[in-house]
Amino acid sequence: MAKDKGQRTNTSASLSTSDKGQMTLTVRVISPDKTVWDAPAEEVVLPSTTGQLGILTGHAPLLTALDTGVMRVRAAKSQNWQAIALLGGFAEVEENEVTILVNGAERGDKINLDEARTAYNQAQARLNQLVGDDRQAQIQATQAFKRARARFQAAGGLV
Repeated sequence: MAKDKGQRTNTSASLSTSDKGQMTLTVRVISPDKTVWDAPAEEVVLPSTTGQLGILTGHAPLLTALDTGVMRVRAAKSQNWQAIALLGGFAEVEENEVTILVNGAERGDKINLDEARTAYNQAQARLNQLVGDDRQAQIQATQAFKRARARFQAAGGLV
């Protein structure tokens, strides 16, 4: 399945094959201000709104909502997993192409673990201190906690 170099498709990734002849996924993670990941991968685990969702080559076409959480991607020709904190969005899987559009994203290897731990502890303390009927404050504190937890986990922290 060869593509002409000048040919563009309406999706953001293309089918590729590793040196071993195995099919790989082409994965792109796009936030409003930057492309966080754009590379071939063997496997992806996404934080969907219904739970963790694993994607391998040959996956059925899919469109799913993503929750705030940690995406894990195993790059092609690697046994190492890369963690990426996602701040909600959508993922589309079609013909071994995974396009992930998110409100925000940050690679775990770019996050300072100590700062992420501090932010997580502060967000958890704020959430635990909330009492009363202020629904708006509870929603905001819960979202801040989810963001802090995702960044801490992506940086390598255990929660």
